[in-house]
Amino acid sequence: MNKILIITHTLDNFSIEKVTEYIEKNGCEVIRFDVDLYPIKNKLSTIFQDGEWVSILETENAKHRLDDIAAVWYRRAYNIGNGVKEEMDKKFYGAAMGEIRNTLFGFIESVDAYALGKPGVYRRLDSKEEQLKIAVKLGLKIPETCLTNNPEEARQFILKHQNVVAKMQTGFAIYEDGVESVVFTNVVSEDKLEELDSLVYCPMQFQKKIEKKKELRVTIVGRDVYAFEIDSQQSEDAKVDWRKDGVNLLTKWVKTELPADVEAKLLELLDVYNVDYGAIDIIVSPEDEYYFIEINAAGEFFWLDNLTEDNLISKSIADVLCDKAPRRNNMVMA
Repeated sequence: MNKILIITHTLDNFSIEKVTEYIEKNGCEVIRFDVDLYPIKNKLSTIFQDGEWVSILETENAKHRLDDIAAVWYRRAYNIGNGVKEEMDKKFYGAAMGEIRNTLFGFIESVDAYALGKPGVYRRLDSKEEQLKIAVKLGLKIPETCLTNNPEEARQFILKHQNVVAKMQTGFAIYEDGVESVVFTNVVSEDKLEELDSLVYCPMQFQKKIEKKKELRVTIVGRDVYAFEIDSQQSEDAKVDWRKDGVNLLTKWVKTELPADVEAKLLELLDVYNVDYGAIDIIVSPEDEYYFIEINAAGEFFWLDNLTEDNLISKSIADVLCDKAPRRNNMVMA
């Protein structure tokens, strides 16, 4: 029986169970590696002796060989080393966490099997600048864009385009007094130009604001394309960034069809990156022009999966992992 390794964490959502269900229907076995239990509760070993490499994952419930897995789904790596800080002298904590991360990610990168996602792939797709440059080369439309830490360049861009949004290139939250504040996309008005001086400490991405007829989330798994749209302009909070009212919009997304040329270019984008999963954000203007915004290497899909018949996105992921559907061959080891 082929073994499929899923790398995630204990608080991940139910999409893991849905994909697992389809993997098992395909006649494959699932091994789940929750990284927040590593290294205190999960033990990972890789050994080379007698001319053979052997990798072993030992959890509280079982012991698994990982050197003979058929595929790996690297989904999430949250809260690695949970509990380590409380167990050791604080002067050793930083060094220990460095070893923990290096060992874990070194193992994931070196898996000699098909992988739906790897840390190195995620790091490359973190580059919004590369995404946008590739998109333009493929013929996709993008908004006028400025990435800078130069306040004067930002001011000139804003004054030229008048209607501009500012966004961070990474998804993160600010924590203050135990309260989480997510940084969303926001409109930059001319009365905020003086505040741009702080850019010298932290670069930002600015884009000409595209008026929205609708917004699309396109999830691609292998060659399967799942496109959904929403009229975000019906919600005051969601007009600039639909995530601000994301919870209230979860059930309001509607399945849609992409123009054939746009779909072909998005599939080509995944070909360029040699990945079999991407969650893509698109804005459709009132003139029906499709603007590529970004691709997320591990973007969430569970709420859209619920809107398909029989959780078809989960099924596509399982089929790709079990080699039951076309996939891009990303094995790089000799």
